[in-house]
Amino acid sequence: MATGFFALLDDIAAIAKIAAASLDDTAAAAAKASAKAAGVVIDDAAVTPRYVHGFAAARELPIVGKIALGSVKNKLMFLLPGAIALSYFAPWAITPLLMAGGSYLCFEGAEKIYEIFRPHAVVEDDVTDEDAEVMERRMVSGAIRTDLILSGEIMAITLADVADAPIAEQAAVLAVVGLGITALVYGFVALIVKADDAGVALTQTRSAPLQAIGRGLVKSMPPFLKTLAYVGTAAMLWVGGGIIIHGMEGYGLGEPGHSIHRFAAFAGAASGGIGSVVEWLIGALGSGLFGLLVGAVIVAALHLLPKNRP
Repeated sequence: MATGFFALLDDIAAIAKIAAASLDDTAAAAAKASAKAAGVVIDDAAVTPRYVHGFAAARELPIVGKIALGSVKNKLMFLLPGAIALSYFAPWAITPLLMAGGSYLCFEGAEKIYEIFRPHAVVEDDVTDEDAEVMERRMVSGAIRTDLILSGEIMAITLADVADAPIAEQAAVLAVVGLGITALVYGFVALIVKADDAGVALTQTRSAPLQAIGRGLVKSMPPFLKTLAYVGTAAMLWVGGGIIIHGMEGYGLGEPGHSIHRFAAFAGAASGGIGSVVEWLIGALGSGLFGLLVGAVIVAALHLLPKNRP
């Protein structure tokens, strides 16, 4: 009887080790997939703060909370089941869909660059003529729709990275990535939108160092948000271009990926101790330039060509 009891303990210990290993595998896969989705995450963080512009300070965090809740619903209720069904019934469609999403990222990045030279008419965002509650619902709905597109790309990148794993592990990784990225993005957004308020509060204290920090926060937030938008644009082009190049290689189209990889490797080898950094930068730059080219073609097709029709 004692032997049976100890055998049972051994079995339980073995099961626990397997479960722990499975959790480690899931965490590792989630971390790897999250890193590949970094460009979309940066853009998501760059886009969201504009949805709370023009609202009272007391409504900023509740609006961010509503958008975050909508993002969780997007990922867990719609995108995760759809991704699992796609992986099970039509795995061949993952690469084309991923490339389509990459093309969308390239278009968005190129569109933002196009708007620098051909800006849209400025629309006043302050809440004046429309009921604040109605406008808040409208802005939250728009933000959640935008999040659905960006979240779909994140989940597609994640799914492609764990496509060979069992269905249960795919679901676990998708859930971990979805919830983790949502917490990261909207936690960061909450800090951004309240940073200026925190700065104003610090300027009203009696401490000179805290006042200086407060003034620094207030002055630094506008250029920081502008820089974040530029980084988000670059990240979209880099990630979108890289996705398309990788997909083309999967279909036997070696260029331009082969040339980019070869030039990056050559530059890295010639750079000594910082070779790995240089190789990554050159590869990212090549993917970004290719993404800009793809996006420019799409922007031209959507914006320029129709204007030239007789």
